[in-house]
Amino acid sequence: MTATTGRAGRREWIGLAVLLLPTLVLAMDMGVLFFAVPYISTTLAPSGTQQLWIMDMYSFLLAGLLITMGALGDRIGRRRLLMVGAAGFIGASLLAAWSGSAEQLIAARALLGAAGATVMPSTLALIRTMFDDPKQRQIALGAWGGMLTGGATLGPVAGGLLLDHCWWGSAFLLAVPVMALVLLGAPFLLPEHRSPALPQPSAGGTPIGRFDLLGAALSFAAILPAVYGIKTLAVDGWDPLPAGALAAGLVLAGAFYLRQRTAANPLIDLSLFRIRTFSGAIGVNTLAMFAMMGFALFTSQYLQLVKGMSPFTASLWSLVPSVGVGASVGISSALAGKVRPAVLMGCGFLIGATGFAMMTQVGPHSPLALILTAAGVLAAGTVGTMTMTAEMVVSAAPAEQTGAASATSETAVELGSSLGIALLGAAGAAVYRHQLDGGLPAGVGGEAARTAQDTLGGAVSTAAQLPGRLGTDLLETARGAFTDGLHVAAVVGLVFALGAGLLAYRLLGHLPAAPAAEAAETAETEPETAAA
Repeated sequence: MTATTGRAGRREWIGLAVLLLPTLVLAMDMGVLFFAVPYISTTLAPSGTQQLWIMDMYSFLLAGLLITMGALGDRIGRRRLLMVGAAGFIGASLLAAWSGSAEQLIAARALLGAAGATVMPSTLALIRTMFDDPKQRQIALGAWGGMLTGGATLGPVAGGLLLDHCWWGSAFLLAVPVMALVLLGAPFLLPEHRSPALPQPSAGGTPIGRFDLLGAALSFAAILPAVYGIKTLAVDGWDPLPAGALAAGLVLAGAFYLRQRTAANPLIDLSLFRIRTFSGAIGVNTLAMFAMMGFALFTSQYLQLVKGMSPFTASLWSLVPSVGVGASVGISSALAGKVRPAVLMGCGFLIGATGFAMMTQVGPHSPLALILTAAGVLAAGTVGTMTMTAEMVVSAAPAEQTGAASATSETAVELGSSLGIALLGAAGAAVYRHQLDGGLPAGVGGEAARTAQDTLGGAVSTAAQLPGRLGTDLLETARGAFTDGLHVAAVVGLVFALGAGLLAYRLLGHLPAAPAAEAAETAETEPETAAA
């Protein structure tokens, strides 16, 4: 960084590449198993419950530990925590690749989630440290957001490519060379940074208090059962165990809130939420992820089960909307210094709402271009706004709390994603089952009817076993019911997109047409209660 201007130099930009690589891998790891499940089922023979845990354990641990690890990085050093997480990710990836049982693979996925929770907030906090210039920081955060989105898109594709040529464990080895590069480059290209309240290695200082172990335990204990309960209830319907887990998570979340209000050294300073920029950015981000990620499930199922594509072919077609996302991120970055953030975000969410409206016109026999265009418009409008909110979060928080603030933002994103998948998925499934209840073709009954009514995938497999016209009629009915559920989910997503736009205008309308970082720093001096 040049001493005269405070602008980042060549070293910082190369260091940014070191931070973007693990971000890409962490996002890819969420979807890399999509196509590996049949191979894992054949090799390890997991039960239905174990298969669910194999898929979900990574995101559960990631969400549960983000706040804790973000606060820990502020204390022990963000680069140090990043390197510990990278080393842990390598070890857990190797353990997962050569797992000999379902239990071992579940444990490895848990370790991957814990390691990922140390890496994610560290990357965002280090960007704040390395890029003091607001415009440069905005570019860096835009690249970070693009990697996060791109990784989520490329994960299933990379997994499909590897599974065409290698064994299922190879899907986990993608992370090994990338994290090795992080370990090699971080000591030379990334600065060490921790809370200024901590004593520096070469000089004394006022030591910070003990790490809030009770708060960390409550954070994890609240998020893990809450996410598990939401996902399980949405997929399997009412059951006392997930319902109790959800209730326990909510109670523990209340206990965590009280602990953060009374602890001498809390994990996250709740006064941050009195800064309108901070609380508004997190609220907008959560609603955006709810709408976008919740609907992604319908798009992938439509391509495979309605259009009849193979998983790999569907994953390739799903790359098409990313063109609109890239254009949206570029346009948002170009206009950020000329147009008020609230106006940009409002326009972005209106574009996203237009994409949801287009989805209500998708039918079983609609041209492929319709759903791909709708998905592109939907994603372009939402992702373009999320790059701006990431900048606001790290800029609004004091420098000594950027790790915890970034982790809070990422936790909100994870919860928004989980809620979106769970609740929009449940809405679509409810419509699907209602449409097929009593609406099945004559001649489809017994176990075949129950399987077809459960999911569209079950209807497709059942139809393949039925003779002639009967199978065709079942398939047509089930695909029509699925698109009806898709329409309902699209309407819910549209409402949430419009709600996010209104929230952005309400809480972020005070920011001027200037780089978000400058506006956020101004807002720090005049924190206001973020009451709607």
